[in-house]
Amino acid sequence: MTATTAGRHAADSHDMIEVRGARENNLRNVSLDLPKRRLTVFTGVSGSGKSSLVFGTIAAESQRLINETYTAFIQSFMPSMGRPDVDALRNLSAAIVVDQERMGANSRSTVGTATDAYAMLRIVFSRLGVPHVGTSTAFSFNSAEGMCPECEGLGHADALDIDEIVDRGLSLNQGAIRVPGFTVDGWLVAGYVGSGFFDPDTPLKDFTEQEWDDLLNKPPGTKVKIGKSSMSYEGLLHRVRRFYQGKDRDSLQPHIRAFVDRAVKFAECPACGGTRLNAAALSSRIGGRNIADCSAMQINDLLEFVKGIDDESVAPLLATLRGTLESLVEIGLGYLSLDRPAGTLSGGEAQRVKMVRHLGSSLTDVTYVFDEPTVGLHPHDIARMNDLLLRLRDKGNTVLVVEHKPETIAIADHIVDLGPGAGTAGGEICYTGDLAGLRASGTLTGRHLDHRVTLREKFREPTGHLRIENARQHNLRDVTVDIPTGVLTVVTGVAGSGKSSLIHGHLPGRDGVVVVDQSAIRGSRRSNPATYTGLLDAVRTAFAKANGVKPGLFSANSEGACPNCKGIGLVYTDLAMMAGVASTCEECQGKRFTPKVLEYKLRGKDISEVLAMPVTEAHAFFTERNARAVLSRLLDVGLGYLSLGQPLTTLSGGERQRLKLAIQMAEKGTTYVLDEPTTGLHLADVDQLLALLDRLVEDGNTVIVIEHHQAVMAHADWIIDLGPGAGHDGGRVVFTGTPAELVENADTLTAVHLREYLARD
Repeated sequence: MTATTAGRHAADSHDMIEVRGARENNLRNVSLDLPKRRLTVFTGVSGSGKSSLVFGTIAAESQRLINETYTAFIQSFMPSMGRPDVDALRNLSAAIVVDQERMGANSRSTVGTATDAYAMLRIVFSRLGVPHVGTSTAFSFNSAEGMCPECEGLGHADALDIDEIVDRGLSLNQGAIRVPGFTVDGWLVAGYVGSGFFDPDTPLKDFTEQEWDDLLNKPPGTKVKIGKSSMSYEGLLHRVRRFYQGKDRDSLQPHIRAFVDRAVKFAECPACGGTRLNAAALSSRIGGRNIADCSAMQINDLLEFVKGIDDESVAPLLATLRGTLESLVEIGLGYLSLDRPAGTLSGGEAQRVKMVRHLGSSLTDVTYVFDEPTVGLHPHDIARMNDLLLRLRDKGNTVLVVEHKPETIAIADHIVDLGPGAGTAGGEICYTGDLAGLRASGTLTGRHLDHRVTLREKFREPTGHLRIENARQHNLRDVTVDIPTGVLTVVTGVAGSGKSSLIHGHLPGRDGVVVVDQSAIRGSRRSNPATYTGLLDAVRTAFAKANGVKPGLFSANSEGACPNCKGIGLVYTDLAMMAGVASTCEECQGKRFTPKVLEYKLRGKDISEVLAMPVTEAHAFFTERNARAVLSRLLDVGLGYLSLGQPLTTLSGGERQRLKLAIQMAEKGTTYVLDEPTTGLHLADVDQLLALLDRLVEDGNTVIVIEHHQAVMAHADWIIDLGPGAGHDGGRVVFTGTPAELVENADTLTAVHLREYLARD
């Protein structure tokens, strides 16, 4: 007999996710209930514990429990997940995390392959294409049957820039070869000097055609005598390709990596014209278009083309393909094309592409977890994103969203506000309930929900201009624009309007231009804010001076490292087919240093205690000028909650950008280019960011910000608005001027939303 309680079915008693005693990272024994099949938004300042609760506790435990249902052999191929630090988690459902992690740099992965739209398009062409050239694999650039034989389906061929490899004005004996490792007195150059094919004292520009060809292109195999020994002669280009091309870029030494970046150019494959496909695949057409034409079309145009295909034999497949393309358009990605490499998508675009996979899913009662889904979205696009979140909820799913934007907070069924501060000052539940209750709660989030930045009373005067002329990259339509210097300029426009193409495509590389983006910071699990900013040098010097010993003792990467864990603090155990386990080192208790090093104190603290300090505490602790200078900059960029020893691999994109900015702030007279610096920032933190941008300008710098946040737009001295739409509907400058002029006179989408924002003040 079915168990019931007061007429209620027992199965209906599991409608709340119960969290009891969560202590992951900075969470302070957090307990709460979250309604299932509802949209819950988690708010709070950066570092308050939102991600630790949602991703590190709820989603992590759900995925760990699912992974445990597989055999040990299968688990060995899956990421290892430890149990979160929590007393109990009840009523969990399967969790799907839709985050902002880039979709990988695999050059064979595209928007089409990531969404399966290209796979469906291949089947359509295999059935309806004229002439018929084979099955769907005949249209795949990842299979031998369909790929271009010259570029093997990559669409591009590597070309070497000769002028980066040799200096034509010099002779071989004067150092004409500019390749790292090819020194005039080295054995590599000696092979060319003593080959007898040319005079080593003749400038390269005076070589005959035959001598030039022998130097660069002579195939390997010819034996030449150098002194008493002989060696195999090889043309310089052959040797450079063998030494450096095809190597993992990140494995190269920095100076070699810089050379490869300069010397190796990617050119469109001449055989396939960049389409990646062979001639047979390109010959098959539907309605006058081949599959490469379709892949290169904007998705909203491709949708119209697919709607025009009417054939009963593939009707179900066409319906599914139309649904996928419609979802991409609805989610605000209609400006992309299916052949767009997945690795070139921004974090926000990657998250929305992943989201498309789930919109048409038949699964229900799933927990979807989103990390700031509005990142990279213009206010005009946020309403569409909100609709998609509600659609997922209305299918019977639980939707958990970490978000700062008031527009998304407003649609929540349930709100959890964490705080009250960041790091050790956070990790507590400040409020749970609905929107009206949050407004009345008095929490930092509640107080800032309706906070509005006003327009400047006086706009700063430019000191000059940076000119971009005839920009045509991607969708830009011969754009010429002057960017004022010595002021704060904000570049706006809907997603896909051409902002990044205009700024990132034409400013980096100019003298004094520093690009501060959200890309990953290179480094191992040993890297942390102290090592990355150079603060550790000042810390080690202070400890050495206070104790009369060498600074090297206070490095966990050399002399002072615990011999058992090699200064990592963790011991990694390989359990063969079972998942590897990371456990705290028993010798140093995770402190990374030898007991002898930990005996040395600085104002009563040892080196491990100092590295565990958040930036705010460390700023008060240090009196040394060099250390305080770095710590002050970290505070200025809003990273006071980070601990000095926190691994860089755990930082979000917004945190990485602010960390890079803290380093670059030491420079003067620079042009800073920032890409959405409000990413990950709480409403209360935006004011601090605006003060920082002002300070950079007042110190004599130029600040150019690509941004969607209305508060940053309102605070600008100058606005450059691109549009009017996305993709081929954008690519034009639709407004330049002050924010006041934009609000007063313009009718662009940005103007409409900025007027609405300021009207609610």
